[in-house]
Amino acid sequence: MIELNDMTFYAYHGVFSQERTVGGRYSVSLRLHADFDAATRSDDLADTLDYASAATIVKAEMERPSNLIEHVSRRIAERLLDAFPQLDSVDVRICKHHPPVSGMEIAEACFTASFSRND
Repeated sequence: MIELNDMTFYAYHGVFSQERTVGGRYSVSLRLHADFDAATRSDDLADTLDYASAATIVKAEMERPSNLIEHVSRRIAERLLDAFPQLDSVDVRICKHHPPVSGMEIAEACFTASFSRND
């Protein structure tokens, strides 16, 4: 498994018009599940998953506004599964930092889901 933790973005997701106009901070973490046995033996990039390319996919999807981070997580997972045939499944965690909730401060609201090639 390869993990990419706390990739941070400024994005425009949310159901309120202000969130879509002003934007906010988000973080995304991934767990990429595949058979990495060949890479552990070969020391060759061709035998693993290029996580820089995976991060580029996350960035592109975070730049597309959505109402729900749940929806963004599925888009990210589907693009990753399409891009990397060796990927069996992916866990996506998206956190919205300081979500707008009246009368209180919340550090972050997060959504985590697992997606597999069979979904």
